[in-house]
Amino acid sequence: MDALKVNVEHVFNSVSRHEIEALLPEVKKAKEHLLKGDAVGNDFLGWVNLPEDINSEMLASLKADVKRLSEKSRLLVVIGIGGSYLGARMVIEALQSEYASMVRGEKPYVVYAGHTLGEDYYSQLLQLLDHEDYSICVISKSGTTTEPAVAFRIVKAHLEQKYGKEEASRRIIAITDARRGALHDIAQQEGYPAYVIPDNVGGRYSVLTPVGLLPIAMAGYNVDHLLQGASDMRVICHKDDTLDGNPALLYAAVRNALYRRGIKVEMLVSCQPNLRYLAEWWKQLYGESEGKEHKGLLPHSLSITTDLHSMGQYVQEGERLMMETMLRVRRPNATVPVPTDERNLDGINYLTCKTLTEINDCAAEGTLQAHVDGGIPVVEITVDKIDEYTLGQLIYFFEFACGVSGYTLGVNPFDQPGVEAYKRNMFHLLGKPGF
Repeated sequence: MDALKVNVEHVFNSVSRHEIEALLPEVKKAKEHLLKGDAVGNDFLGWVNLPEDINSEMLASLKADVKRLSEKSRLLVVIGIGGSYLGARMVIEALQSEYASMVRGEKPYVVYAGHTLGEDYYSQLLQLLDHEDYSICVISKSGTTTEPAVAFRIVKAHLEQKYGKEEASRRIIAITDARRGALHDIAQQEGYPAYVIPDNVGGRYSVLTPVGLLPIAMAGYNVDHLLQGASDMRVICHKDDTLDGNPALLYAAVRNALYRRGIKVEMLVSCQPNLRYLAEWWKQLYGESEGKEHKGLLPHSLSITTDLHSMGQYVQEGERLMMETMLRVRRPNATVPVPTDERNLDGINYLTCKTLTEINDCAAEGTLQAHVDGGIPVVEITVDKIDEYTLGQLIYFFEFACGVSGYTLGVNPFDQPGVEAYKRNMFHLLGKPGF
Protein backbone atom coordinates (compact mmCIF):
# COMPACT_ATOMS: atom_id res chain seq x y z
CA MET A 1 0.00 0.00 0.00
CA ASP A 2 0.99 3.65 -0.44
CA ALA A 3 1.12 4.64 3.21
CA LEU A 4 0.22 8.01 4.59
CA LYS A 5 3.34 9.96 5.65
CA VAL A 6 3.78 12.52 8.43
CA ASN A 7 6.73 14.94 8.20
CA VAL A 8 7.55 17.13 11.22
CA GLU A 9 10.82 18.68 10.01
CA HIS A 10 9.15 22.09 9.83
CA VAL A 11 8.06 22.33 13.47
CA PHE A 12 11.51 22.84 14.93
CA ASN A 13 11.17 26.62 14.71
CA SER A 14 8.82 26.29 17.69
CA VAL A 15 9.63 23.07 19.54
CA SER A 16 12.73 20.89 19.77
CA ARG A 17 13.07 17.33 18.59
CA HIS A 18 13.94 16.38 22.17
CA GLU A 19 10.64 17.80 23.47
CA ILE A 20 8.70 15.73 20.93
CA GLU A 21 10.65 12.55 21.65
CA ALA A 22 10.20 13.11 25.39
CA LEU A 23 6.45 12.67 24.87
CA LEU A 24 6.84 9.12 23.52
CA PRO A 25 6.11 7.45 26.90
CA GLU A 26 2.93 9.52 27.26
CA VAL A 27 1.57 8.83 23.78
CA LYS A 28 2.45 5.12 24.12
CA LYS A 29 0.52 5.00 27.38
CA ALA A 30 -2.42 6.76 25.71
CA LYS A 31 -2.31 4.20 22.91
CA GLU A 32 -2.34 1.37 25.47
CA HIS A 33 -5.44 2.91 27.07
CA LEU A 34 -7.18 2.87 23.70
CA LEU A 35 -6.28 -0.75 23.00
CA LYS A 36 -6.97 -2.04 26.52
CA GLY A 37 -10.05 0.10 27.13
CA ASP A 38 -9.00 0.92 30.69
CA ALA A 39 -9.34 4.73 30.81
CA VAL A 40 -12.13 7.30 30.89
CA GLY A 41 -14.56 7.06 28.01
CA ASN A 42 -13.86 3.36 27.53
CA ASP A 43 -17.53 2.67 26.83
CA PHE A 44 -17.09 4.53 23.51
CA LEU A 45 -14.12 2.67 22.06
CA GLY A 46 -15.96 0.48 19.57
CA TRP A 47 -14.43 2.43 16.66
CA VAL A 48 -10.92 1.26 17.63
CA ASN A 49 -11.57 -2.19 16.16
CA LEU A 50 -13.39 -1.03 13.07
CA PRO A 51 -13.53 -2.06 10.35
CA GLU A 52 -12.53 -5.55 11.58
CA ASP A 53 -15.65 -5.77 13.76
CA ILE A 54 -18.06 -4.98 10.92
CA ASN A 55 -20.60 -7.76 10.47
CA SER A 56 -20.41 -9.18 6.94
CA GLU A 57 -24.13 -10.02 6.90
CA MET A 58 -24.98 -6.45 7.84
CA LEU A 59 -22.74 -5.14 5.08
CA ALA A 60 -24.35 -7.44 2.51
CA SER A 61 -27.82 -6.34 3.62
CA LEU A 62 -26.78 -2.70 3.41
CA LYS A 63 -25.53 -3.15 -0.14
CA ALA A 64 -28.80 -4.86 -1.11
CA ASP A 65 -30.83 -1.95 0.30
CA VAL A 66 -28.57 0.50 -1.54
CA LYS A 67 -29.22 -1.36 -4.80
CA ARG A 68 -32.98 -1.38 -4.18
CA LEU A 69 -33.19 2.34 -3.37
CA SER A 70 -30.82 3.30 -6.19
CA GLU A 71 -33.14 1.71 -8.72
CA LYS A 72 -36.03 3.96 -7.73
CA SER A 73 -34.31 7.19 -6.64
CA ARG A 74 -32.39 9.91 -8.40
CA LEU A 75 -31.75 11.67 -5.13
CA LEU A 76 -31.07 10.62 -1.53
CA VAL A 77 -31.83 12.96 1.37
CA VAL A 78 -29.44 12.23 4.24
CA ILE A 79 -30.89 13.59 7.48
CA GLY A 80 -28.44 14.01 10.36
CA ILE A 81 -26.24 16.48 12.19
CA GLY A 82 -22.62 16.48 13.36
CA GLY A 83 -21.07 13.05 13.15
CA SER A 84 -24.31 11.65 11.76
CA TYR A 85 -23.65 13.29 8.41
CA LEU A 86 -20.19 14.90 8.30
CA GLY A 87 -18.25 11.68 7.75
CA ALA A 88 -20.38 10.59 4.81
CA ARG A 89 -20.40 14.07 3.33
CA MET A 90 -16.62 14.29 3.69
CA VAL A 91 -16.08 11.12 1.64
CA ILE A 92 -18.76 11.86 -0.96
CA GLU A 93 -17.65 15.43 -1.63
CA ALA A 94 -13.99 14.39 -1.78
CA LEU A 95 -14.78 11.88 -4.53
CA GLN A 96 -17.58 13.39 -6.60
CA SER A 97 -17.34 16.05 -9.27
CA GLU A 98 -17.67 19.63 -8.10
CA TYR A 99 -20.50 19.86 -10.64
CA ALA A 100 -22.21 16.57 -9.80
CA SER A 101 -25.51 18.31 -9.04
CA MET A 102 -25.67 19.57 -12.63
CA VAL A 103 -24.29 16.51 -14.41
CA ARG A 104 -26.07 13.56 -12.85
CA GLY A 105 -24.60 10.10 -13.11
CA GLU A 106 -26.27 6.74 -12.74
CA LYS A 107 -26.19 6.81 -8.94
CA PRO A 108 -28.43 9.01 -6.78
CA TYR A 109 -27.17 12.47 -5.93
CA VAL A 110 -26.96 13.05 -2.17
CA VAL A 111 -28.39 16.15 -0.47
CA TYR A 112 -28.42 16.90 3.23
CA ALA A 113 -30.98 17.94 5.82
CA GLY A 114 -31.14 17.97 9.60
CA HIS A 115 -27.90 19.91 9.97
CA THR A 116 -29.56 23.32 9.99
CA LEU A 117 -32.80 25.05 11.01
CA GLY A 118 -32.71 27.56 8.15
CA GLU A 119 -36.27 28.01 6.88
CA ASP A 120 -35.26 29.10 3.39
CA TYR A 121 -33.06 25.99 3.15
CA TYR A 122 -36.04 23.69 3.71
CA SER A 123 -38.33 25.67 1.45
CA GLN A 124 -35.80 25.30 -1.36
CA LEU A 125 -35.25 21.60 -0.56
CA LEU A 126 -38.98 20.86 -0.76
CA GLN A 127 -39.19 22.65 -4.10
CA LEU A 128 -36.39 20.40 -5.37
CA LEU A 129 -38.09 17.27 -4.03
CA ASP A 130 -41.29 18.18 -5.86
CA HIS A 131 -39.49 17.34 -9.11
CA GLU A 132 -37.23 14.43 -8.09
CA ASP A 133 -37.67 10.74 -7.35
CA TYR A 134 -36.05 10.45 -3.95
CA SER A 135 -35.54 8.40 -0.81
CA ILE A 136 -34.54 9.24 2.75
CA CYS A 137 -31.75 8.01 5.02
CA VAL A 138 -32.43 9.37 8.51
CA ILE A 139 -29.61 9.05 11.05
CA SER A 140 -30.09 9.70 14.76
CA LYS A 141 -29.32 7.60 17.82
CA SER A 142 -32.17 9.05 19.86
CA GLY A 143 -34.50 10.39 17.19
CA THR A 144 -35.20 13.43 19.37
CA THR A 145 -32.26 15.70 18.48
CA THR A 146 -34.06 18.85 17.40
CA GLU A 147 -32.49 19.60 14.02
CA PRO A 148 -32.77 16.12 12.44
CA ALA A 149 -36.12 15.39 14.13
CA VAL A 150 -37.63 18.56 12.64
CA ALA A 151 -36.11 17.81 9.23
CA PHE A 152 -37.36 14.22 9.25
CA ARG A 153 -40.89 15.29 10.12
CA ILE A 154 -40.89 17.85 7.28
CA VAL A 155 -39.34 15.65 4.59
CA LYS A 156 -41.25 12.52 5.65
CA ALA A 157 -44.55 14.42 5.31
CA HIS A 158 -43.54 15.50 1.80
CA LEU A 159 -42.52 11.93 0.88
CA GLU A 160 -45.83 10.49 2.10
CA GLN A 161 -47.83 13.14 0.30
CA LYS A 162 -45.91 12.50 -2.93
CA TYR A 163 -45.86 8.69 -2.95
CA GLY A 164 -48.46 7.61 -0.40
CA LYS A 165 -47.70 6.17 3.02
CA GLU A 166 -47.04 2.58 1.88
CA GLU A 167 -44.57 3.48 -0.87
CA ALA A 168 -42.96 6.15 1.33
CA SER A 169 -42.17 3.49 3.94
CA ARG A 170 -40.21 1.59 1.28
CA ARG A 171 -38.19 4.72 0.52
CA ILE A 172 -36.98 5.39 4.08
CA ILE A 173 -34.02 3.78 5.83
CA ALA A 174 -33.30 4.54 9.48
CA ILE A 175 -29.91 4.32 11.16
CA THR A 176 -30.42 4.45 14.89
CA ASP A 177 -30.09 2.73 18.26
CA ALA A 178 -30.48 -1.04 18.36
CA ARG A 179 -33.06 -1.17 21.16
CA ARG A 180 -34.53 2.16 22.15
CA GLY A 181 -35.23 5.76 21.21
CA ALA A 182 -37.85 7.61 19.22
CA LEU A 183 -36.40 6.82 15.78
CA HIS A 184 -36.00 3.14 16.70
CA ASP A 185 -39.67 3.03 17.69
CA ILE A 186 -40.83 4.90 14.57
CA ALA A 187 -38.86 2.55 12.32
CA GLN A 188 -40.41 -0.49 13.98
CA GLN A 189 -43.94 0.89 13.83
CA GLU A 190 -43.65 2.04 10.20
CA GLY A 191 -41.68 -0.96 8.98
CA TYR A 192 -38.60 0.92 7.77
CA PRO A 193 -35.40 -1.06 7.19
CA ALA A 194 -33.06 -0.06 10.01
CA TYR A 195 -29.34 -0.26 10.68
CA VAL A 196 -27.65 0.10 14.03
CA ILE A 197 -25.41 2.83 15.39
CA PRO A 198 -23.27 0.76 17.79
CA ASP A 199 -23.72 1.73 21.44
CA ASN A 200 -19.95 1.98 21.87
CA VAL A 201 -19.28 4.30 18.90
CA GLY A 202 -19.83 8.04 19.28
CA GLY A 203 -21.14 10.09 16.38
CA ARG A 204 -17.89 11.75 15.38
CA TYR A 205 -16.17 8.34 15.19
CA SER A 206 -19.02 6.64 13.31
CA VAL A 207 -18.17 7.06 9.61
CA LEU A 208 -17.01 3.42 9.31
CA THR A 209 -20.41 2.18 10.56
CA PRO A 210 -23.70 2.24 8.60
CA VAL A 211 -23.87 5.95 9.49
CA GLY A 212 -21.26 6.65 6.82
CA LEU A 213 -21.26 3.48 4.75
CA LEU A 214 -24.87 3.59 3.53
CA PRO A 215 -24.84 7.17 2.15
CA ILE A 216 -21.38 6.64 0.66
CA ALA A 217 -22.50 3.45 -1.08
CA MET A 218 -25.71 5.16 -2.28
CA ALA A 219 -23.56 7.86 -3.90
CA GLY A 220 -21.83 5.12 -5.89
CA TYR A 221 -18.51 4.78 -4.07
CA ASN A 222 -16.71 1.59 -3.09
CA VAL A 223 -17.09 1.08 0.64
CA ASP A 224 -14.96 -2.09 0.52
CA HIS A 225 -11.96 -0.03 -0.61
CA LEU A 226 -12.73 2.57 2.09
CA LEU A 227 -12.78 -0.14 4.75
CA GLN A 228 -9.57 -1.71 3.42
CA GLY A 229 -7.73 1.60 3.70
CA ALA A 230 -8.94 2.00 7.28
CA SER A 231 -8.00 -1.61 8.07
CA ASP A 232 -4.46 -1.21 6.76
CA MET A 233 -3.97 2.01 8.73
CA ARG A 234 -5.36 0.30 11.84
CA VAL A 235 -2.57 -2.30 11.63
CA ILE A 236 0.07 0.44 11.57
CA CYS A 237 -1.50 2.41 14.42
CA HIS A 238 -1.93 -0.67 16.62
CA LYS A 239 1.37 -2.48 16.09
CA ASP A 240 4.10 0.17 16.04
CA ASP A 241 5.19 1.92 19.24
CA THR A 242 7.73 4.29 17.69
CA LEU A 243 7.35 7.86 16.52
CA ASP A 244 9.15 7.02 13.28
CA GLY A 245 6.91 4.06 12.47
CA ASN A 246 3.52 5.15 13.82
CA PRO A 247 2.18 8.34 12.18
CA ALA A 248 -0.67 8.65 14.68
CA LEU A 249 1.71 8.66 17.66
CA LEU A 250 3.97 11.18 15.94
CA TYR A 251 1.09 13.53 15.09
CA ALA A 252 -0.32 13.30 18.62
CA ALA A 253 3.10 13.93 20.18
CA VAL A 254 3.82 16.98 18.01
CA ARG A 255 0.39 18.51 18.65
CA ASN A 256 0.79 18.14 22.41
CA ALA A 257 4.39 19.36 22.41
CA LEU A 258 3.36 22.50 20.52
CA TYR A 259 0.34 23.02 22.78
CA ARG A 260 2.59 22.92 25.83
CA ARG A 261 4.72 25.53 24.11
CA GLY A 262 1.75 27.90 23.97
CA ILE A 263 0.27 27.11 20.56
CA LYS A 264 -3.52 27.55 20.74
CA VAL A 265 -4.83 27.02 17.18
CA GLU A 266 -4.31 24.24 14.64
CA MET A 267 -5.10 24.98 10.99
CA LEU A 268 -5.74 22.08 8.62
CA VAL A 269 -4.58 23.31 5.22
CA SER A 270 -5.15 21.70 1.83
CA CYS A 271 -4.67 22.67 -1.81
CA GLN A 272 -7.65 20.54 -2.86
CA PRO A 273 -11.07 22.24 -2.76
CA ASN A 274 -12.82 18.86 -2.71
CA LEU A 275 -11.34 18.24 0.77
CA ARG A 276 -13.21 21.10 2.43
CA TYR A 277 -15.62 18.67 4.13
CA LEU A 278 -12.72 16.53 5.31
CA ALA A 279 -11.69 19.69 7.17
CA GLU A 280 -15.23 20.10 8.57
CA TRP A 281 -15.25 16.48 9.79
CA TRP A 282 -11.75 16.92 11.25
CA LYS A 283 -12.82 20.09 13.06
CA GLN A 284 -15.67 18.29 14.79
CA LEU A 285 -13.49 15.27 15.59
CA TYR A 286 -10.78 17.28 17.31
CA GLY A 287 -12.86 20.18 18.61
CA GLU A 288 -15.46 17.98 20.29
CA SER A 289 -12.88 15.46 21.55
CA GLU A 290 -10.31 17.84 23.04
CA GLY A 291 -12.13 21.10 23.69
CA LYS A 292 -13.06 20.66 27.34
CA GLU A 293 -11.86 21.63 30.82
CA HIS A 294 -10.60 24.87 29.20
CA LYS A 295 -8.04 22.85 27.25
CA GLY A 296 -7.29 21.95 23.66
CA LEU A 297 -6.15 23.36 20.34
CA LEU A 298 -8.83 25.27 18.44
CA PRO A 299 -9.26 23.47 15.08
CA HIS A 300 -9.49 25.78 12.06
CA SER A 301 -9.04 25.22 8.32
CA LEU A 302 -7.74 27.02 5.24
CA SER A 303 -7.79 26.23 1.53
CA ILE A 304 -4.74 27.08 -0.56
CA THR A 305 -4.61 29.22 -2.56
CA THR A 306 -8.14 30.55 -2.07
CA ASP A 307 -7.81 31.58 1.57
CA LEU A 308 -4.33 33.05 1.13
CA HIS A 309 -6.15 35.99 -0.46
CA SER A 310 -8.25 36.51 2.68
CA MET A 311 -6.52 34.99 5.72
CA GLY A 312 -2.96 34.78 4.39
CA GLN A 313 -1.92 38.14 5.80
CA TYR A 314 -2.97 37.23 9.34
CA VAL A 315 -1.36 33.80 9.20
CA GLN A 316 1.90 35.29 7.93
CA GLU A 317 2.18 38.28 10.24
CA GLY A 318 -0.52 38.06 12.90
CA GLU A 319 -0.16 36.80 16.45
CA ARG A 320 2.03 33.69 16.75
CA LEU A 321 -0.59 31.40 18.29
CA MET A 322 -1.03 28.72 15.63
CA MET A 323 0.37 25.59 14.08
CA GLU A 324 -0.40 24.35 10.59
CA THR A 325 -1.14 20.82 9.43
CA MET A 326 -0.75 20.74 5.65
CA LEU A 327 -2.45 17.88 3.84
CA ARG A 328 -0.70 17.22 0.53
CA VAL A 329 -1.73 14.91 -2.31
CA ARG A 330 0.97 13.53 -4.62
CA ARG A 331 -1.12 12.69 -7.67
CA PRO A 332 -4.26 14.33 -9.05
CA ASN A 333 -7.00 12.33 -10.74
CA ALA A 334 -6.77 14.51 -13.87
CA THR A 335 -4.31 16.81 -15.67
CA VAL A 336 -5.04 20.32 -16.97
CA PRO A 337 -2.11 22.18 -18.60
CA VAL A 338 -1.94 25.95 -19.06
CA PRO A 339 -2.28 26.88 -22.78
CA THR A 340 0.02 29.36 -24.52
CA ASP A 341 -1.11 32.77 -25.76
CA GLU A 342 0.95 34.56 -28.42
CA ARG A 343 0.09 38.04 -27.12
CA ASN A 344 0.81 37.11 -23.49
CA LEU A 345 -1.10 40.14 -22.22
CA ASP A 346 -1.56 38.51 -18.82
CA GLY A 347 2.18 37.79 -18.57
CA ILE A 348 1.81 34.14 -17.65
CA ASN A 349 3.37 32.45 -20.68
CA TYR A 350 6.13 31.29 -18.34
CA LEU A 351 3.49 28.85 -17.05
CA THR A 352 2.74 27.45 -20.50
CA CYS A 353 2.50 23.64 -20.52
CA LYS A 354 2.76 23.44 -16.74
CA THR A 355 -0.12 21.55 -15.16
CA LEU A 356 -2.28 23.10 -12.49
CA THR A 357 -0.93 20.51 -10.06
CA GLU A 358 2.63 21.70 -10.71
CA ILE A 359 1.55 25.29 -10.09
CA ASN A 360 -0.48 24.34 -7.03
CA ASP A 361 2.43 22.36 -5.59
CA CYS A 362 4.70 25.39 -6.01
CA ALA A 363 2.08 27.52 -4.27
CA ALA A 364 1.92 25.02 -1.41
CA GLU A 365 5.70 24.80 -1.11
CA GLY A 366 6.05 28.57 -1.26
CA THR A 367 3.35 28.92 1.42
CA LEU A 368 5.04 26.34 3.61
CA GLN A 369 8.40 28.08 3.37
CA ALA A 370 6.88 31.51 4.03
CA HIS A 371 4.94 30.31 7.05
CA VAL A 372 7.91 28.45 8.53
CA ASP A 373 10.08 31.55 8.00
CA GLY A 374 7.33 33.56 9.69
CA GLY A 375 7.46 31.36 12.78
CA ILE A 376 4.56 28.96 12.06
CA PRO A 377 5.32 25.30 12.87
CA VAL A 378 4.06 23.12 10.00
CA VAL A 379 3.27 19.40 10.01
CA GLU A 380 2.99 17.81 6.56
CA ILE A 381 0.65 14.86 5.98
CA THR A 382 1.11 13.36 2.51
CA VAL A 383 -1.07 10.82 0.72
CA ASP A 384 -0.70 9.38 -2.76
CA LYS A 385 -4.08 10.38 -4.20
CA ILE A 386 -7.69 10.93 -3.21
CA ASP A 387 -9.74 7.77 -3.56
CA GLU A 388 -11.77 5.51 -1.28
CA TYR A 389 -8.70 3.65 -0.01
CA THR A 390 -6.80 6.82 0.90
CA LEU A 391 -9.81 8.35 2.60
CA GLY A 392 -10.15 5.19 4.68
CA GLN A 393 -6.52 5.61 5.74
CA LEU A 394 -7.08 9.25 6.65
CA ILE A 395 -10.22 8.48 8.64
CA TYR A 396 -8.58 5.87 10.84
CA PHE A 397 -5.35 7.84 11.17
CA PHE A 398 -7.11 11.00 12.37
CA GLU A 399 -9.44 9.06 14.69
CA PHE A 400 -6.66 7.07 16.35
CA ALA A 401 -4.40 10.11 16.65
CA CYS A 402 -7.29 12.02 18.19
CA GLY A 403 -7.84 9.39 20.87
CA VAL A 404 -4.12 9.29 21.66
CA SER A 405 -3.85 13.08 21.66
CA GLY A 406 -6.89 13.53 23.90
CA TYR A 407 -5.63 11.11 26.52
CA THR A 408 -2.18 12.76 26.37
CA LEU A 409 -3.89 16.12 26.90
CA GLY A 410 -5.58 14.72 30.00
CA VAL A 411 -9.22 14.83 28.90
CA ASN A 412 -11.88 12.29 28.00
CA PRO A 413 -11.83 12.34 24.17
CA PHE A 414 -15.18 10.56 23.91
CA ASP A 415 -17.71 12.76 25.71
CA GLN A 416 -19.10 16.20 24.86
CA PRO A 417 -20.78 17.66 27.96
CA GLY A 418 -20.57 21.23 26.68
CA VAL A 419 -22.82 20.47 23.70
CA GLU A 420 -25.83 20.24 26.00
CA ALA A 421 -25.62 23.86 27.21
CA TYR A 422 -27.13 25.48 24.12
CA LYS A 423 -29.81 22.79 23.96
CA ARG A 424 -31.06 23.53 27.48
CA ASN A 425 -31.32 27.22 26.70
CA MET A 426 -33.01 26.58 23.34
CA PHE A 427 -35.56 24.19 24.87
CA HIS A 428 -36.39 26.75 27.55
CA LEU A 429 -36.91 29.50 24.96
CA LEU A 430 -39.07 27.20 22.82
CA GLY A 431 -41.22 26.16 25.78
CA LYS A 432 -40.34 22.44 25.73
CA PRO A 433 -42.00 20.66 28.70
CA GLY A 434 -39.53 20.19 31.53
CA PHE A 435 -37.34 23.14 30.52
